[in-house]
Amino acid sequence: MNLPESDRRSFLKTMAVTSAGIALAGGALADDATAMKKTRLGFDNFSVRALKWNASQLIDYAASLKLDSLFLTDLDVYTSFDESYLKDLKQKAEDNGLILYAGSWSICPTSKHFKPKWGTAEEHLALGIRVAKALGSPAFRCILGMGNDRETPGGIEARMEDTVKVCKSARSQALDAGVKIAIENHAGDMQAWEIASLCDAAGKDYVGVTLDLGNATWTMEDPMESLETLAPYVAATAWRDSMVWESPNGATIQWTAMGEGIVDYKAFAKRFAELCPNIPVNVEIISGFPREVPFLKKDFWKVWPKARAKDFAGFLALAKKGHAIAPHDPNGPDFQKSELERSLKYCKEVLGLGLKA
Repeated sequence: MNLPESDRRSFLKTMAVTSAGIALAGGALADDATAMKKTRLGFDNFSVRALKWNASQLIDYAASLKLDSLFLTDLDVYTSFDESYLKDLKQKAEDNGLILYAGSWSICPTSKHFKPKWGTAEEHLALGIRVAKALGSPAFRCILGMGNDRETPGGIEARMEDTVKVCKSARSQALDAGVKIAIENHAGDMQAWEIASLCDAAGKDYVGVTLDLGNATWTMEDPMESLETLAPYVAATAWRDSMVWESPNGATIQWTAMGEGIVDYKAFAKRFAELCPNIPVNVEIISGFPREVPFLKKDFWKVWPKARAKDFAGFLALAKKGHAIAPHDPNGPDFQKSELERSLKYCKEVLGLGLKA
C-alpha cells in the first residue's frame, strides 16, 4: 500500500491508538478474570445437613471437591470444644488448603428461636468466639431469629436492641480474638438496612454481617441491592439462587441451585469481587420448597411498618421476570449433595470462583 508520508503517519498513529485500546480492553478483561479467581469458594455445612457429618468428615468432603473454604454454621459438628481438638481441625483444614469459618444460631435471648442449649445468650456468643479463634475463623456467624420475631412485643426493633446488648457483652473478647461477630440476615427477620443499623448500634469494629442472598428475597429485597447496602459490613457469606414469581396473594419464592433462579449472578459475582475482595463465597443450598409472600393481603404489612418502597420495587421487578417452578423435597441426602455439587460446578465454571478452579 503506497500512501503519501502525511497519510502514512496518520494511518500508523490510528493503528497505534487502536492497538493500545485493544490491549487495555484485554487487560481489563484479564484483571476481571484474575479478581474473580482470587475469590475463595466453599460451602456451608447446612447444605448437606441430612448427611449428619462431623467437622472432620466435612473437611474431607470439602477437600475432595477442591474447595478453598468451609463454613461450619452449627456447634453440633464438633465432637469437643477442647482447644487441642479445635486446633487439630484447623491444622487438618490448612493441610487441605481450606480456611474454616465458624457459626451458630440465635444469640437474641427474646427471640422465639433462642435455645438455651449453649447457656445464656452471652455464654453462647462467648463460646462461639472462642471456637472461631481456635479454628482460625475470622468471623463467628450467628442470627437474631426468624421472620415471626417481627410479630413479638416491640417488633423486630426490640429484638435488635436485645441482640445489640448481647454483642456489647462480648466486645472485648471479639476484639482480643480478632473475630468479627457476623450476624446473618436470616429467614425473614431483618432487611439489609435494619441489619446495617444493628451493626452501627453495636459497633462496626467488631460486629458485621453474614450476607445470605436467599434470605434477602425472603425480606422482599433484590440481592444486588442488599449487597450494595451491606458491603461495608460483610464478614461472611451464604449464597444460593432464588426463583421469584407473581402469585394470587402477592409473590412466591423458591430457593434453587446456583444459576437456576432469577438472580443475575454473573453481574453479582463481579460486583461482589469489587466490593468484598477478601471474603470467601460459601454457598448454602436449600432448594425445593416454595414460600409465599402475601403482600396483597391487608394484614401483611403490620410487621413491616418501615419497609422501604425502593427495596420493594426491586423485589417486585424480580417477581415480574420470574416464573413458577415445581417444588421438591429438600431433605434427602442425595438431593442435597446433587444441588450443592451442581452449584459449586456453576460457581467454578460459569462465575470463575475458587482458587483451585
